[in-house]
Amino acid sequence: MRLVLLGPPGAGKGTQAAILSEKLGVPHISTGDLFRANIGDGTPLGIEAKSYIDAGKLVPTDVTARMVEERLSQDDAKNGFLLDGFPRTTEQADILEELLSKKGEKLDGVLNFEVSEDVVVERMMARGRADDNEETIRTRLGVYRDETFPLIEHYGDAIIPIKAEGSVEEINARAMEALGK
Repeated sequence: MRLVLLGPPGAGKGTQAAILSEKLGVPHISTGDLFRANIGDGTPLGIEAKSYIDAGKLVPTDVTARMVEERLSQDDAKNGFLLDGFPRTTEQADILEELLSKKGEKLDGVLNFEVSEDVVVERMMARGRADDNEETIRTRLGVYRDETFPLIEHYGDAIIPIKAEGSVEEINARAMEALGK
């Protein structure tokens, strides 16, 4: 299965991705992990990404897309993947579609983990991170909404809504059922 995972910070995407990855037998590919691995290994893409990060800038889409393309070409991703953190914009969605099209592949769906803002705030406050205060969390949720809403419209019928409230097991059961597994 080739899936994109969407959902606000605190929706539990990482937790669900780990479980889904194991159950579906496909790798969880997180852009955060890709950045860390490329930077840590000192790859040319990692060095390029680090130069932007060190300057306090966002890593440009083309650098991120090249990292994703390289990762999707690895053997463990031949039968599918769970993409988390890419695409973040409709431009990136078009790039992903093009990358897959070159290989004669397409997405099987886009899981959208839906959760109320109050639940997200509660979850993130419980993590106890220094930067997780209610105002910061609600600001991040607003940014997420603004950036992601066009993506949800872009994917239209490919969106598979998953109610991401309840226990980890309940949410995973909903996701597996929605995928017909």
